[in-house]
Amino acid sequence: MATAAPPPAHRPPHKPTPQFLRLTRDKKNVPLALETAIVRFAPAAGAGTPTVDLVAAVHIADAAYYRQLNREFQTYDAILYELVAPEEAKTPKPGDRPSDNPISLLQNGMKDLLDLQFQLNGIDYTRKNMVHADMSPDEFARSMQQRGESPWTMFARMLTYAMAKENQSNDLSGGELLAAFFAKNRALSLKRLLAEQFQQSEDALAAFEGPKGSTLISGRNKVAADVLRKQIAAGKKKIAIFYGAGHMVDFQKRLHDDFAMKPVNTRWLTAWDLKSETKPAAKAKPAAAAAKRP
Repeated sequence: MATAAPPPAHRPPHKPTPQFLRLTRDKKNVPLALETAIVRFAPAAGAGTPTVDLVAAVHIADAAYYRQLNREFQTYDAILYELVAPEEAKTPKPGDRPSDNPISLLQNGMKDLLDLQFQLNGIDYTRKNMVHADMSPDEFARSMQQRGESPWTMFARMLTYAMAKENQSNDLSGGELLAAFFAKNRALSLKRLLAEQFQQSEDALAAFEGPKGSTLISGRNKVAADVLRKQIAAGKKKIAIFYGAGHMVDFQKRLHDDFAMKPVNTRWLTAWDLKSETKPAAKAKPAAAAAKRP
């Protein structure tokens, strides 16, 4: 009886997918931060380069988060970024509108309510090491047509996901949302309440995939993987893929299967700071001064 051939020696064994988005809490279960991961992948054969960092992004976040990413991006030979845009408009400018997919439109609508910044306004896409690695609108539409996709099929997948999650105990109630909306610090209260739901929205984005993948995730990721091959062939040694966290499970599989790479370390950045704002205590007046008062 024939046996299956073993995997190539240079290919790492498949390991559980790294986490790319997490919500941290204190000992009292109070949310502290919504964090995104930078997961470094290196050749499984032991060679030091090239390395590929999967830089998971959330598309609305604290301004400090995008400032930190801008500092991180100075250290890379190439940063492959997502943006469904025409050929002549692949470098986002501050104030550019988000893409038309439902998740992006929802996130952009939330940024003012939550006192956050939109990614296109926070990230410097004009630096020379930024490399567009996504579809054009025409390519996106053509891919959807070839796959038999439409806004209705995407909505159906999203609805199926929502129904599967319907009975989970962490769903928000209208009363919780109303109380947070009228809280003294509305932005912080809403962010704390929505952080877990926002984290789950990345799972919801992955729900668009369906059994044969989707244009939104695997189709665009394939384009990015093709750009990655070209950057490696051009001699780039330190590369980042800067995409939404919902894309990262598929990217991790591609790096394992197609590039024979394995995760070697993970770092975390705070995207939403959920700690309470504390005002400094008023300075006590000197006793001598107090004694002089009538």
